[in-house]
Amino acid sequence: MNSPDKIWTAGLVIIGDEILSGRTHDKNIAQVASWLQVQGIRLAEVRVVADDEDRIVEAVNALRADNDYLFTTGGIGPTHDDITVDAVAKALGVEVIIHPEARALLERYYADKGGLNEGRLRMARVPDGAQLIPNRMSGAPGIRRGNVILMAGVPHITAGMLDALTGKLEGGAPLLSETIGCWSAESEVAHLLREVEEAHENCQIGSYPFFRDGKVGANFVIRSTSEEDLKSCVDTLTDGLATNGYDFTPGGI
Repeated sequence: MNSPDKIWTAGLVIIGDEILSGRTHDKNIAQVASWLQVQGIRLAEVRVVADDEDRIVEAVNALRADNDYLFTTGGIGPTHDDITVDAVAKALGVEVIIHPEARALLERYYADKGGLNEGRLRMARVPDGAQLIPNRMSGAPGIRRGNVILMAGVPHITAGMLDALTGKLEGGAPLLSETIGCWSAESEVAHLLREVEEAHENCQIGSYPFFRDGKVGANFVIRSTSEEDLKSCVDTLTDGLATNGYDFTPGGI
């Protein structure tokens, strides 16, 4: 049950030597913060830590104690330095197991890519008791155990995992949504979607392309905790689609 009086908060641990060295510029802080805001949850603290188990354990335990949710990005891939799962399991006091559903997902994904080897199987490892977060972009799922959520570090994969979690977390206000369908390639209107979303900071627009009856199209799902902001965002998007010559269908296609 959502409570509008409670201020829900989340902590975020960004994991990776490449972030601290400057080789990779983090894009996930802004992405996670804006997504959380739409869920009615405030990002209260962010820590960036190296690929060091003790440092990760320390950060995870500190931030999960102070917040309703703890998110991590990075360190759940197939290589030896991807140690987030081990560190989080240690922080939670549980064992690491091979999740059977994750293993099956990876076996299917890699069936035509050389099969499941030792490195790829590492991406099926989870803290015992965890659930999986769907990942449409690649075979490896995200991981959720209670209020601790482990996601990939690659921003577009992180975005897909966040999308799969949309509306699934208890937050400060119920999430409202409207769907607009459009017979257009997603790429043709990507700039419009971005501009409209940027102009409505309390709204999030999810884009779901499809191929039907020999044509490409997409459904755009606008979400917000504010009915007024939602209506404004929908009106701006439909006006923009019409101005650019795209037919749209309220309620989706």
